[in-house]
Amino acid sequence: MNIDHVATLRQARGTTYPSPLEAARCCAAAGAHGLTVHLREDRRHIQDADVYALKQAAILPVNLEMANAAAIVRIALDVRPEEVCLVPERRQEVTTEGGLDVAGQEQALKPTVDSLREAGVQVSLFIEADRRQLEAAARLGVPYVELHTGAYCDAGSDRAKRELERLVQGAKIAHDLGLKVNAGHGINLQNIAGVLDMPHLDTLNIGHSLVARAVFVGLEQAVREMMKAMSAYRGGAG
Repeated sequence: MNIDHVATLRQARGTTYPSPLEAARCCAAAGAHGLTVHLREDRRHIQDADVYALKQAAILPVNLEMANAAAIVRIALDVRPEEVCLVPERRQEVTTEGGLDVAGQEQALKPTVDSLREAGVQVSLFIEADRRQLEAAARLGVPYVELHTGAYCDAGSDRAKRELERLVQGAKIAHDLGLKVNAGHGINLQNIAGVLDMPHLDTLNIGHSLVARAVFVGLEQAVREMMKAMSAYRGGAG
């Protein structure tokens, strides 16, 4: 469960609520397996204190999404979340757009990946389902990749089949390279059935649609609905 947008609501008014920590407890009560938070350089939603509090509370394992930026890397090495997912980040974007260019930034990413691994942190790279990017991830020695599902989730019916085929193939390539496969971006109750056709999935990171659904049914119910939908997963198209 990505709880960034709980913090978005809080930051909109500069209040102390709603609390990401309280959201974490709701997610745990509903059966979520972990928490994802993105500590952006512009601090538009999650704040440094949130990351420390979530790790200290140990309600659920924490996956920290972050850019390969020195100041954020220092925080990650201090907090030592269970997992870090390195993502691309631009100040102007509304949300993360596209995957990280691992192939083009391999040398720049290597010191960060190595330092996180030495600190006992599992590292994932948020990338497109592209062989070149996947092979670069494997060379860096990360255990996980997170495949960007946004193009599929946002596609119209004409393009959706092609995008899903690309994700399925990417998951197979990742598995063959010895990488564990996570996926995320844009997943909701309407499109998750297609996402579950992907083979070898370990984790789905889902946030915005759940926070939006929680406005009407509450966070625990929203998470339970998604967990029920995910229970249909049988490994996808092998």
